[in-house]
Amino acid sequence: MTRVLIVDDHPVVRAGLRLVLAGQPGIKVVAEAETGSRAIELARELEPDVVLCDLRLGDGMDGVGVAAALRGRDDPAVLILTTYDHDSDIVRAVEAGAVGYLLKDADPDEIVRAVEAAAAGESILSEEQTQRVVATMRSAPTRALSEREIEVLGLVGEGLSNRAIAKALFVSEATVKTHLAHANDKLGTSSRTAALAAARAQHLI
Repeated sequence: MTRVLIVDDHPVVRAGLRLVLAGQPGIKVVAEAETGSRAIELARELEPDVVLCDLRLGDGMDGVGVAAALRGRDDPAVLILTTYDHDSDIVRAVEAGAVGYLLKDADPDEIVRAVEAAAAGESILSEEQTQRVVATMRSAPTRALSEREIEVLGLVGEGLSNRAIAKALFVSEATVKTHLAHANDKLGTSSRTAALAAARAQHLI
């Protein structure tokens, strides 16, 4: 069962998202939050699999702040759902650790698929969004990735968690994290999703 926390400062939007998700087998909405600070409290208390979060919230903490606060290994995947289709917002969200960025005019089925993919550890960025993220980041100098770093990012692209990658490569989870940290440093990124987007845009994987 995929457990979801909905975060939006508009009650009508929260109700609509609950209606879309609650009717899906395998998905359970465990709570709703109106503010970023409350979202973080509920996420740590209830341990959902996915936080479906608006970008703009009313308490001074936006969805990017929520993603940054919940980017630890055992924290839920944060999926941004917003009306704002700006390159800078997408980059900020990805850099903060959000696994994806959807617009509120997306079809309900697309939102459901994105939630399921986020729970499975996948990155949810369209090809166009990936290109936009990388184009924005491209001003930063990059260094060549090692074969192992490329291999690790390839497995990230297949939706594997750090633990699953470690098992596949017969290394420790700490080693996987080290490879990802080095890849982020070389690519000028600061999250798995951003590193994956940059590597794909440079045709490394």
